[in-house]
Amino acid sequence: MKTRHKPISDEDYRALAAYRHALRRFLAFSEAAARDSGLTPQQHQAILAIRGHGREPMTIGELAETLLIRHHSAVELADRLARADLVERSDDPDDGRRVVIRLTPKAETLLEQLSAGHLEELRHGRSLFAKLLERLDATQGDSEG
Repeated sequence: MKTRHKPISDEDYRALAAYRHALRRFLAFSEAAARDSGLTPQQHQAILAIRGHGREPMTIGELAETLLIRHHSAVELADRLARADLVERSDDPDDGRRVVIRLTPKAETLLEQLSAGHLEELRHGRSLFAKLLERLDATQGDSEG
């Protein structure tokens, strides 16, 4: 049985379009910043995911899951990152069947520079995102009544 919902308004469509545009704008900024730093966008996403995982090494499987890519693609990406001196690969001391990766000092430096710019860009767009999220809250309140 389908759940009935309130018709989507023109304002809802405008909010969705504006939100998608804001996301694309941030992603375009991110991709350009990565390239300007000598990284591909995927390499930037990978080293950010590894660092965001914490100080513990990340397995190739965890990298694949975090980046929403297949395991063999994560293996190839880790190989490219290692050749670029961005990660160190080693066998997992707890399970020799698994490979873990950790960032090199070179990757840490690049990531810190990139992340500072990304945080500034997010701060710059904060008011737009806040307005769009407020609109979603208002729309949700309209449909609950």
